[in-house]
Amino acid sequence: MKVAGRLFMGVSLFALAACNDFLDEEPQSDVSPEQYLWSEDQLKAYVDNYYADYDNYDGDSDDKGGMLPRHYGSENGSPYYDDDATDNQQGTNGRYLQDTWTVGQTGGKWNFTNIYALNYFIETVTPRYEEGSISGSAENIEQYLGEAHFLRALEYFYRLRTLGDFPIVENTLSDNMEELTEASVRKPRNEVARFILEDLDKAIELTTNSPAKTRITRNAALVLKSRVALFEATWEKYHAGTALVPNGSGWPGAEKEYGQNYQFPNDEGTAEGEINFFLDEAMDAASQVADAVELTSNNKTMPDDGSANDYYDMFASHDPSEYSEVIMYREYSLSLNATHHFNHYMYHGGNTGYTAQFEKAFLMENGLPWYDANSGYAGDDYISDTKTGRDWRWQLFMKAPGDVKATENITTPETFPTAPRVYISDSRNATSTGYIQGKGHSMDYNDQVLGQDQTAFVVYRAAEAYLNYIEASYLRYGNLNDTKLDTYWRKLRQRAGVDEDYNSTIAATDMAQEAENDWGAYSHGQIVDATLYNIRRERRCEFIGEGFRYMDLIRWRAMDQLNGYQLKGAKIFGPMEDLFVDSETGESLLKYDQADEADNNVSSPSDGDYLLPNRKTSTNEYYNGFYFFEAHYLYPIAVQHFLITSSDGASVDDSPIYQNPGWPIVSGATCE
Repeated sequence: MKVAGRLFMGVSLFALAACNDFLDEEPQSDVSPEQYLWSEDQLKAYVDNYYADYDNYDGDSDDKGGMLPRHYGSENGSPYYDDDATDNQQGTNGRYLQDTWTVGQTGGKWNFTNIYALNYFIETVTPRYEEGSISGSAENIEQYLGEAHFLRALEYFYRLRTLGDFPIVENTLSDNMEELTEASVRKPRNEVARFILEDLDKAIELTTNSPAKTRITRNAALVLKSRVALFEATWEKYHAGTALVPNGSGWPGAEKEYGQNYQFPNDEGTAEGEINFFLDEAMDAASQVADAVELTSNNKTMPDDGSANDYYDMFASHDPSEYSEVIMYREYSLSLNATHHFNHYMYHGGNTGYTAQFEKAFLMENGLPWYDANSGYAGDDYISDTKTGRDWRWQLFMKAPGDVKATENITTPETFPTAPRVYISDSRNATSTGYIQGKGHSMDYNDQVLGQDQTAFVVYRAAEAYLNYIEASYLRYGNLNDTKLDTYWRKLRQRAGVDEDYNSTIAATDMAQEAENDWGAYSHGQIVDATLYNIRRERRCEFIGEGFRYMDLIRWRAMDQLNGYQLKGAKIFGPMEDLFVDSETGESLLKYDQADEADNNVSSPSDGDYLLPNRKTSTNEYYNGFYFFEAHYLYPIAVQHFLITSSDGASVDDSPIYQNPGWPIVSGATCE
């Protein structure tokens, strides 16, 4: 039997992925399984294929899942757009209305294509390696086997985030309907998370930190392990008692044989014991990285004045390997035709932008929130004013009017226009809010040219380990009496140019004020305590523009309270309004006519001084704001997967799969 046939036999029964071209191709070597995966170079070629196989979020039948992010391969076209449609960045999608997110007939997140291929690799290579029958360097063979475990963990983590309970399939399966149906049984999400940690433990054991930072390393596996463990601990904590966790009210797994009288696999056998298990795992993995890897420095100079700033350049260079904090990055090369367009679009605004709510999250350099009487906040009448005396993460990574767009390889540097392009209909050439997303914005003009951008994307960095430890420690022990927590938090604030005394910030925090601008001020509809909030604030600000926000919001259960929420842009109807004047006619560039909406390009001044991007016309589906439904914390499973695993192939009633809570098994139906 040829490799392709053996590798993927049974995949169509799980996912009906019969049209996937890769399934019908021979491997490049065009050899039988007995002749393949016997040498180091063959192992490398195999795992390399799954480094870039990233096809997320689009809902197509080939929605295989989460490998390593690339520009134009993530939810919104770039990881830098993945915070869109959260309280951080303006954007819309089907998450926030009941009737725009429906159950599919085919496709979706229930897919085993990559999992099955990685299973084949692991179960084939492991015994051959143990027997010493693979040619090549033992260190490299271990490295590639460890990478496969890491990549499979990534696949399962994607399913955990989007589907929750999921089958754990560790081996390739024969083309036997009974065996495949049995393997389709969903396992409780906590057991899926434990399986992911086991895979990452193998990756940690087998990999080293010797490879180039473009490959998976031991530190990358430790960071991912801390991320997974913290995600599951907080999901189980904040969704406790609901149908979205094992033994919660209405949990559909309770109707299955394995779910009856379910006992958690910890010493206490309790839900609380399971949460603590994951918190301990998160702390252990995170501290191993945070203790060993220093943060990149910030010398408090702006990149557009010609000075180097390592913290800024870490995200805006072609090769960030020199920066200590970088653990792994995605490289781009014109010679390999692996380019992207992020900087070209962001050079003009990119049809996205940070929200006014996000602007309010950043502390002043003295550690006080903007509303404190002694903060020194310069106000937001003008976008550039918001940078004055502010957390350097806002100063560096938000592009304001007058900021230089590029300083290298350009004779006369351009600047962002004085009047932010919030009124331009050409989506790619405008900013949706006025607060331009600037992380990853290269100062090399050559990177601004369409198709020529070679700016790397930082996939894993040590700062995440610092943040994961801080949050896990506080949740585990309920206090700040942890030397590591204190050290890590102070280092993050010092690098951000903010007073290191986080206790003073906590004392000055008014949760009523914060709750107006930060979804993360809530969990299950209730405002959290000021200490936990400031830990979440640190994470929100450190990860500005990096695409972490939605993942954090769902694990915190931080969207229950959304009820007509409006994202805000800049304060265009304050003093800034005078900037929006046509130089030739003297007429305002801001158009709003309630009676005739055809030419509207901004929201009505009657809605307030701040631009409301989703209220420019009443036909916008989010004209009345964002709403959220509990079912939307997880994705629905498409109807085809119930049919294919049923006894007759035509009924969904006897499938071993159960639908996610709140979703029916009806194509085109909305959540309940």
